[in-house]
Amino acid sequence: MVQLRDLETQFEILKQAQHIPALSATDRARLTTLGKDLTKAWNSPGASVEIRKKIIRLFVKEIIVDVVGDTLALIIHWQGGDHTQLTVKKNKVGQTRWTVEADVLDLVRVLARQLSDTAIAAILNLSSKLTAHGASWTRSHVCSLRNTNGIPVYREGERAERAEVTLDEAAGILKVSRTTAYRMVSSGTLPARQLFAGAPWIIRLADLQRDAVCCEAAARRSRRLLKHNAVGSNVGLCIAASSDVPPVVEDFGFKAKKEILTQDRACELARCEGLLLEG
Repeated sequence: MVQLRDLETQFEILKQAQHIPALSATDRARLTTLGKDLTKAWNSPGASVEIRKKIIRLFVKEIIVDVVGDTLALIIHWQGGDHTQLTVKKNKVGQTRWTVEADVLDLVRVLARQLSDTAIAAILNLSSKLTAHGASWTRSHVCSLRNTNGIPVYREGERAERAEVTLDEAAGILKVSRTTAYRMVSSGTLPARQLFAGAPWIIRLADLQRDAVCCEAAARRSRRLLKHNAVGSNVGLCIAASSDVPPVVEDFGFKAKKEILTQDRACELARCEGLLLEG
């Protein structure tokens, strides 16, 4: 303890003896001018982070922070002896100053009920949406955003439980091409909803079972057969409920578009499938 006290005494003597260079008249005038305009000094191109810290320490002695519920109570003690009390709202867990726009968060909430994180990232990028840091979206970015905001991940089969299908799935059920299904949506024949351009079309299974929708799909399939039939062939016209047509018969119809099939082959197929063939 005696040695420590001696060392402290020697240190104080050295500090007092340390030469402190005196300011020139020019430097003193500049400092006085900057002191009158703190904003100019703070925003000066030559003001580094270290210099700004020193400026703060010239005015602030200490800051005491206390957590009160969902707020932060701050007491700023100034070098002159005064103090200032402030109250600010505390950030939630995981919340930072880097936050995405509210519309992006709303999009992710809706898309997470339809698609995987990878698919959501692709849609956000196509829509020119950026992350909080101004970067493109990845699966990890979407996953982090969901977890921070308590948004559950998409579960496989979740959409089917709500009796909803995408445009591609609807085209498969109606046995038409995706383009034809989209045209049915555009014309208003097939009800569907889309959150925004680029987002998937969502269609209810109940709407696919409407008579108007089924008849329109059947009519479009027939027009496609008539339009693309082989030269010299006669595809005729057959109307039936799609659920009643065996796959082998449907394949026969589409094959007739590309080549001429004889009536004997059609009759043989009808006998094998127990169908009544007239004409």
